[in-house]
Amino acid sequence: MAVRVLVAKPGLDGHDRGAKVVARALRDGGMEVVYTGLHQTPEQIVEAALEEDVQCVGLSLHSGAHLTLFPRVAALLRERGAEDVVVFGGGIIPEEDIPTLKAQGVAEVFTPGTPIEDIVAWVRAHVPERA
Repeated sequence: MAVRVLVAKPGLDGHDRGAKVVARALRDGGMEVVYTGLHQTPEQIVEAALEEDVQCVGLSLHSGAHLTLFPRVAALLRERGAEDVVVFGGGIIPEEDIPTLKAQGVAEVFTPGTPIEDIVAWVRAHVPERA
């Protein structure tokens, strides 16, 4: 069974090209991908993740609200008993914020210029397929 991934754009960020590129690359890499579209709240993202029974959530953000929105998604997943869902993120995120995000439950952060193949390989290596 393939890994199921939810790709989401939290907050008011309207730039979705990167999220769509990652979603397509993950799909082309053999994963089942659900893309939620723009302007999702953390609550909507977590609800979709639970409804779609995904193993990981990929968040993309360019608006600067990553220190609030990414950890909120991770915390809500834990609160809903889905601590096994892996959260990763990407976008315009300063290097100095990455340790804070990781300490708050974001497994990995990909910054601009990361080869798309590296993201696909990371998901394959860190998100186990369900039996």
